[in-house]
Amino acid sequence: MPPPIDTFSFAGSAALNLPVSIRIVSLEGEETPFLDSTLIKHPEIRYVGSNTSQHSDLYATAQVWAGSKPLTVPVQTSYRAFKTERKWNEWLTLPIRYSSLPGNACVAITVWDISLTAAGSTGKAVGAKGHAVPFGGTTIPLFDKDNQLYKGRYKCSMHRLAEADGYENSTTPAFPDKEQAERARRLRSNKAKHNGGAAAGLSDDEDDNDTLHEDPLYKDEEDDGNGDVSARDPDAAEIERMDRLFKKHEMGEIPTVEWLDQMVFRGFEKRVMRSAALTLKAATPGYGTGDVATGSDTSGANRRPGPSRFMLNVELPRFDHPVVFVDHEYPPPPVSYLQNLSTSQSGLVMKPPPEVHFGPGIDGAAGDSVLGGRLVRVYDPEVGARDNPAESKHRRLVRSQHRHGTLDKDLKPNAKVRDELNVIMSYPPTQALSSEEKDLVWKFRYHLTREKKAVTKFVKSVNWQDASESKQAVQVLGRWTNIDVDDALELLGPTFDHRSVRAYAVERLRKSGDNELLLYLLQLVQALKFEHISTSEAAAAAAAAAAAASGRRSHEQRLEPVDEVAAAAAANTQDSSLARFLISRAAGNLMLGNYFHWYLMVECDDHSIEQSPEYRAVYRKVAYDFMAELEQRPNGPETRKTLLRQAEWVVVMAKISSEVREANESIARRCERVRSFVLDPKNELVTIDPPLPLPLDPSIQIVGVAADDVAVFKSSLHPIKVTFKDTEGRKYPILFKMGDDLRQDQLVIQIITLMDQLLQKENLDLKLTPYKILATSNVMGLTQFVASVSFQSLSTKYKGAPTAALAYLRQNNPDANAPLGMRRETLDTFVKSCAGYCVITYILGVGDRHLDNLLLAPDGHFFHADFGFILGRDPKPFAPAMKLSKEMVETMGGSGSQHYRQFKQYCFLAYTALRKSSNLILNLFSLMVDANIPDILWEPDKTVLKVQERFHLELNEEDAIRHFERVIDDNLNAIVPVVIDRLHGIVQAWRP
Repeated sequence: MPPPIDTFSFAGSAALNLPVSIRIVSLEGEETPFLDSTLIKHPEIRYVGSNTSQHSDLYATAQVWAGSKPLTVPVQTSYRAFKTERKWNEWLTLPIRYSSLPGNACVAITVWDISLTAAGSTGKAVGAKGHAVPFGGTTIPLFDKDNQLYKGRYKCSMHRLAEADGYENSTTPAFPDKEQAERARRLRSNKAKHNGGAAAGLSDDEDDNDTLHEDPLYKDEEDDGNGDVSARDPDAAEIERMDRLFKKHEMGEIPTVEWLDQMVFRGFEKRVMRSAALTLKAATPGYGTGDVATGSDTSGANRRPGPSRFMLNVELPRFDHPVVFVDHEYPPPPVSYLQNLSTSQSGLVMKPPPEVHFGPGIDGAAGDSVLGGRLVRVYDPEVGARDNPAESKHRRLVRSQHRHGTLDKDLKPNAKVRDELNVIMSYPPTQALSSEEKDLVWKFRYHLTREKKAVTKFVKSVNWQDASESKQAVQVLGRWTNIDVDDALELLGPTFDHRSVRAYAVERLRKSGDNELLLYLLQLVQALKFEHISTSEAAAAAAAAAAAASGRRSHEQRLEPVDEVAAAAAANTQDSSLARFLISRAAGNLMLGNYFHWYLMVECDDHSIEQSPEYRAVYRKVAYDFMAELEQRPNGPETRKTLLRQAEWVVVMAKISSEVREANESIARRCERVRSFVLDPKNELVTIDPPLPLPLDPSIQIVGVAADDVAVFKSSLHPIKVTFKDTEGRKYPILFKMGDDLRQDQLVIQIITLMDQLLQKENLDLKLTPYKILATSNVMGLTQFVASVSFQSLSTKYKGAPTAALAYLRQNNPDANAPLGMRRETLDTFVKSCAGYCVITYILGVGDRHLDNLLLAPDGHFFHADFGFILGRDPKPFAPAMKLSKEMVETMGGSGSQHYRQFKQYCFLAYTALRKSSNLILNLFSLMVDANIPDILWEPDKTVLKVQERFHLELNEEDAIRHFERVIDDNLNAIVPVVIDRLHGIVQAWRP
């Protein structure tokens, strides 16, 4: 197995809605004073504060730049009276948030000096603003080369006499290398020549050779002729390295060792002192080149300044996790836009490109080579979303010829066109039609009215924004032959919002019986999200009264109608043909009404962030309208009372489940607590009179609880098992789970139930066990308990047997004369059920399969439990596409047995039969894309495609069977699942 991948937690800059801030700490460095001869020649220098005092008043400004443009106004530090050091220690908050920063954002920091003559002189110093001249500047980027936000303390190089800029090729980089330093010096020199003014207070009437930017007395250290300072000071490089290590130590990236840290700190202080002494020595008389005037005076008072090196200490905010730059991602451009220029156009003579003037800080050298006499193509993300005017005009012209002509009704395709139409009809629901295919379907729309499978393709080919075309399309729909229910479900999906189309689909559903409608009820309730149900204040009042928080009183509030509010709610569902249809059918059938009510209640009570308030309001209106409809039916009030009693029963069960979860007791003590609770007369569980239809299965009328048959399971949620007695004296055990959202398991069981019926229509009974699951809210639900044992438990119980499952079936179904020592019916049931669940779990992409959720009933029924991972998701690496364990095959007699060959044959029959109904299954999943189900929320836009991939609709039946046989063989010979099952068994054995 590969080594485990280390987790890395980080935050995106787009989620950081905090203002950008930076702390100006202090300014380090010094320089020698001017020579007396220089002060005499340039008396205005005396009026610049830093020229006369090492601790003169300075202030700093910070400004955010990006793309050579300022993004904010400058922010200035407050006044500080410096005594022994230039230290601000002040946080500046910039008027921009981290979420609004581009990836190339930087902060330009300028330290300003006070000059009394800067504002009044006829020729201002370069960069002068009022009575201030730039002392130096530095530009620090906010994101590093890995797009990670800088944080912590930094020493930034100060570029003397330069105002900080935020250009792409900045002249004042905070962390320059040798090449950057030389380029910055050259750019600043060119800038000074271009401006032509004097710096630091020199007037324009001075000779150019006397300006301070040109005078050697203002040389920076990179221009002193000696190269890097580290060449003269051997400790400089080491000090810089230690500064970086101290920063890591401060951030906690280097562990603290107190005695060792003290030694390092003392050694570092000695190096700093030695480096400072060397700097002072470099500034002693004779280090320079002599007096400006005579070149001979080397006295301390008349020497010229030596090289200066200033560093600005700043601090950026620290966050608990690294912050990574996140940018808006545009959708990819259409394929037609990305096509290269055709070869036929390559020889065209184009006009020369216009002259381009680049702004300051933008290097135009690279752009010139890119232009190269060709046009520049810029991607506009809106282009792909807009219709091409030429194509739109062509479509209108083509369809206008086939709109009102009487010949269209008699138009028939030839053999070639008929083949093209057949190909279009075979497309799965997820495939979009090209403009040519849409025109072809529209042209032969009258001919296709006899093809029931063509209705969805016709609806896709219509431009519903065109009033005249949509009106004729509705008329054509009225002539269409009866369609199947899978096509009707597709028309109720999120891609079809025209009222007439959805009403047409509902009319088809009216022909379905209650039992068939029950198979799709879960998806039809989700389809209400795509209906045109208006909202209003009256409806909001109905919603507030319809569904509140869980509890006995809240259920009463849901179910007690008020005439005025009911009328308002009913008025808001008149726009939805689907809502009216479901309410009408549910009010007339207790089975439908029971499940319809609980499906609505789950959506009403879902206050998670994934459920939008608009959807919640829609379900509350429909729920209240359902209650109002029941009031108008002859048996409606009795049904309402039944639903209210069910709600009270769920509240009682939730109370005991919550107590069991919170109690810190042994399993035996928890079971005793459950038993005492159900026997308490005030809970009304011992005797239920009149009988109550069980919400999990309304066909079961429960009359009381069997107190001697309760249990608490050993898991994190501690679900409780309670057995109820029905009117016929039979026992019906259920599991009540608190703290778990069962909607995903409910969906999988519903699809398994549907697939079971589809297979039985093909005369293929695979002995499936689609036990019932009902989510009563997003945190609790009911599950039918089926007597069974897991393969993991069997391996522990029958440790000495070669095959534990085989020994278990022999013990419960002995037959010495039958193959493998068990009854033939039992073995046949096991083989068929294994085949059925292998195919179904493969199609649904069920993951996290291990021996604890593979269950076996005493009569040979094999089935799966716990569908926490579907659609190809699996918490384990190298998970197989299908769970076919070695124990399952050995129970059939081995891979060479006749029963194993029969198992494969059942798999092939089931796979091909379900492929025939693939459109129905895909349409059911398309209606669930907005459902609050974990594995659908993971990638909702790919939900249907993931299921479609498992069907392999691009293959014919023979190739599909070969593919599925390879899947079976690969899973049978895989080693990783065996290792994972062993490891899972070891982990479970060590669990308390």
